[in-house]
Amino acid sequence: MSGWNILCDFDGTISVEDVIDSLLDRFGRPGWEALERDWRAGRIGSRECMSGQVELLQMTRAELDEHLRTLWIDHAFPGFVAKARELNVPIRIVSDGLDHAIHQILGRYGLDDLPLAANHLAPATPPKQWQLTSPFQAEGCRSGTCKCACVTQARSTGARTLLIGDGASDFCAADHVDFVFAKHRLIEHCRAAGIPYMPITGFEDALEFLPRLVDGTLAHHARYHEAAAA
Repeated sequence: MSGWNILCDFDGTISVEDVIDSLLDRFGRPGWEALERDWRAGRIGSRECMSGQVELLQMTRAELDEHLRTLWIDHAFPGFVAKARELNVPIRIVSDGLDHAIHQILGRYGLDDLPLAANHLAPATPPKQWQLTSPFQAEGCRSGTCKCACVTQARSTGARTLLIGDGASDFCAADHVDFVFAKHRLIEHCRAAGIPYMPITGFEDALEFLPRLVDGTLAHHARYHEAAAA
């Protein structure tokens, strides 16, 4: 074993766009925007927000799957997975998104066998069409998928943990891992909190950095980056 494992966000990190946002834009009935505002203002958690939004989706299974076929992932992610497997670094996707969507999208790339923690999308009792359940929630956490609990589970193996993410749903988990490859808003969080990280624009960068993380040569460059950014 390499001594590392990877927890990787999906929406906006592996995927080019946020899946639930794209579904709501196309199939959402009125009311989902108000839930989004309440979540962004901190009045509700992401689990309550997404559960309510999913209930407002008006689409058939065929329409859902047709839409998912139009969504893409970072072009370098398959190569990153191959390199991680070559280095014996396990990868688990940890997402506050939808399991069915993630499996469908990754399936086009032959990657739907990656371990996954995400919300479960299921048919609902009419007149509602869809409902959300959260098999990876945790007591006291308002997210659908408690990424901190996933970190705790990963660290229980004794290996160090790398988080790859991009936004607010990754902030709490970033506080508890050993290293972060950060995109977008997660860069500022890591910088402000003093978390060891490297900024990435996508998986081309992550593919370059991973072997250096595993062999221990990346730490100096990460400290240099933090000092330069201060």
